[in-house]
Amino acid sequence: MEVMLTETRAVGSGHEPYVIAEIGANHNGDMDLARDLMRAAHECGADAVKFQSWTPDSLVSNGEYERNQQYTDSPHKHFGSLREMVEKYYLREEQHFELKTYADELGIDFCSTAFSLEEIDLLVRLDVPYFKVASMDINNLPLLQAMARTGKPLVVSTGMATLAEIEAAIKTIENEGNRAIVLLHCISIYPPEFGDIHLRNIGMLEQTFGYPVGFSDHSLGTAIPLAAVALGSCLIEKHFTLSHELPGWDHEISATPEELQTIVQEGRHIFQALGNTCRQVLPAEEEKKKSFRRSLVLSHDLPVGHLLQVEDLLCKRPGTGIRPDELTYVVGRQLKTSLRQDDLLSWSDLL
Repeated sequence: MEVMLTETRAVGSGHEPYVIAEIGANHNGDMDLARDLMRAAHECGADAVKFQSWTPDSLVSNGEYERNQQYTDSPHKHFGSLREMVEKYYLREEQHFELKTYADELGIDFCSTAFSLEEIDLLVRLDVPYFKVASMDINNLPLLQAMARTGKPLVVSTGMATLAEIEAAIKTIENEGNRAIVLLHCISIYPPEFGDIHLRNIGMLEQTFGYPVGFSDHSLGTAIPLAAVALGSCLIEKHFTLSHELPGWDHEISATPEELQTIVQEGRHIFQALGNTCRQVLPAEEEKKKSFRRSLVLSHDLPVGHLLQVEDLLCKRPGTGIRPDELTYVVGRQLKTSLRQDDLLSWSDLL
């Protein structure tokens, strides 16, 4: 199955993997940094840049703020309280329009994750090509309904979700008449252990639900997203930064420009190399046969009239004479001309 993710780009079987540079909040509230990230993603060959659309009121409750909750698994993440970070990092409405305009100038798709009904409306006004559903919201069925009603494709991350929850999310979207769904296998750990990633879920999810499946990656480096492409991932979403040392939530697990360029370029090479399941011998290989394969030659000098035996024959290059697999049709036949050792045997030499 395939889904038209944008007006000009389908994802699914037979299409190159679509690569999203997930900027998220890695702009750190700095629009110059945001534009630098967008420009770098475009130069790396990414198909899209993705942001996150939330406000201090739409994502975190007052109780969470009052507890001064901090996600302390990285020394580079924090400069103050959670409320202070959220206030600094969220994209204002006018900034959305500014960044969408810049994406259009660059020629790269602009998309975002909406976390409330108001943000869905904002993204509709921005005319994003599709909606991204965060893993945290796969069971937020009212939010899924509102996204589905826009008629735009939904790219749904499945981190932390059971198969039953994924099925419920899909049915919620389908019940709104929307079947433009792309699932993303995802492990919501930053970064996950390699043994916890289970890339074979990509094929399992596609077989189970019948929709194209991509991979939202939180691993370090480039190996795992490239392996996902080799396993049939139709889309790669990778956090993106200019430096792992920048302060903020996701810079440490994000791809640098060099890494993103590798994912884009090598991912396309892998897709091209996957090809199809039809076995074929290429014209260039047919030509190779002439020099690389072997033919029957004489193991020693033989006179006219000799009845050929197995011990009279060897197999040597080139492959322009009688093939080794035709040996059974040669043994017992009589030579009509004398031949020397290593002469290439031909059918015209036999009575």
